[in-house]
This record gives sequence, C-alpha cells and structure tokens, in this order.
Amino acid sequence: MLTQLSTVKARLGIDEFDLSSDAILTNAINAISVRFDKETNRTLARTVATTQEFSADDTEICLESYPVESVTKFELKQNETEGWIEQTDVEHLIRRACVLSLALPLDTRRSTLVTSQARVTYTGGYVLPGTTVSAGQTPLPSDLEQAAVEQVAAWYQSRDKLGLDTIWPHAGTYEKFQQLSLLLPVQSVLSRYQRFTI
Repeated sequence: MLTQLSTVKARLGIDEFDLSSDAILTNAINAISVRFDKETNRTLARTVATTQEFSADDTEICLESYPVESVTKFELKQNETEGWIEQTDVEHLIRRACVLSLALPLDTRRSTLVTSQARVTYTGGYVLPGTTVSAGQTPLPSDLEQAAVEQVAAWYQSRDKLGLDTIWPHAGTYEKFQQLSLLLPVQSVLSRYQRFTI
C-alpha cells in the first residue's frame, strides 16, 4: 500500500482508536495503489525477484519496476519442450535505474517461425511507508504518498455521492456533481512518475 492507514485517518481527522472505517479505508488504499500502478504504467512498490519477459533480440528493455536494485538472472526460451534455460555471463548495464541495456541480444539466431523469448529476474521499486529502508533501496517519494492520501481522502469524503450526476434538493434548484476519477493535483504528480515505453 502506498500509504498507511494511520496516515489517512490522521488526514481525515478520524481518531486512531475508532476502528469503524478501517476496513473500507484499507480497501480504498489498496484500490488507489493499484490504480496508481496502472496510471504510471509501472509497479511502484518494491518487488523482490520479479520477472519480466522480452523478445530475445532486444537490447534495450524498459523495466516495469524501478528504481532497480539488482539483476539476478537472465533466461532464454526457444521452445516449450526445453523451457527456460539460464544464461550466464550476460553483459548488461542499468541506465538511469530503469533501463536494462544488453551488450548483445540473448539470441542472435533468426528463426522464420518465432523469435525466442528472454526473461530477466530483478529487484526494484520503492520501499513503501512503514518499512525500513536498507542500503541501496529507495523510499517512496513523499509526493506520491501524499497524492495517495489525498485521493483516498477525497473518495472517502464523497463516497455517498459516487455515481450521482445531478440531484434536486428542492423545487427549481439542483446540484450538479463533477465526475473526476482522479484529482487534478494527483494527476499532475502521477505524470512525473509515468513509465514510457517505445
């Protein structure tokens, strides 16, 4: 989760001993965390030993979970019978903590049928709030956490109006509700962390 329940409760002015909204707020934090991953086209939370497949003739791979801490293994699959075969001594470079550059493609053979698949195993992403940051790790930027807090708080405060477009409280007057999926300041923050692919 991109923020802690206690942080959201403090933002909303909910007493820490009031547990009545804990379940709904926890679910909202989880949902917003997944939404932020989709909006930024990456996995923000630190993930250990995650795998990512790519075409074996690629030499520049935009990794999905960064900043990258370490690369553990490269594998190559030419057919389903043999499966994944580990490749050793693969010369590579991590650029800007997010792009994996290979000196040579993992498979230089040209097949008329299909291109071989390659896979890299690595650890990357941000350490989430409430977790101790060790050497070589990167904590979640505070603006991302605050964006998550504000988005959850906005959802919580207007949860009874979700799906409403217009209401008429009394004769002749009506209220029109704006339907924004993400707050504008939140969209601005997320745009700075968006992963672009070629």
